Amino acid sequence: MTDKFSDLPEQRARGLRKMEEVYGFDMTDGEGDFFGYTADHLFADIWTRPGLTDRDRRLLLIGLLAGTGGHDVLGIQIPAAHANGELDDAALREIVVFLSHYAGWPSGARINSVVEETIAKAKRKG
Repeated sequence: MTDKFSDLPEQRARGLRKMEEVYGFDMTDGEGDFFGYTADHLFADIWTRPGLTDRDRRLLLIGLLAGTGGHDVLGIQIPAAHANGELDDAALREIVVFLSHYAGWPSGARINSVVEETIAKAKRKG
């Protein structure tokens, strides 16, 4: 099998491969400085550092997003964590209860919607 990123510089290819792993969907190369920093630094360097697992990073990110109202990105992170086997149904539901108490009930309700939609889609698929 050939690497679809083999024609890119190694840093960019490593970042795009990690983005696919983290997000759970196919990535393509992008343009501009912002995309470059996202792929080349955030994903190629930061997401691959030792010391934390992808699950650890994901939990930290989910907490941060819940606390800052980043619900649009939670709609990417939660399904990806579930699909990658990092968080099962029970863990996702426990996250809702836990974060509701720290991020507030309205935020918890939005997270719960993402979690339950994620679980329902996975059940329909599998």
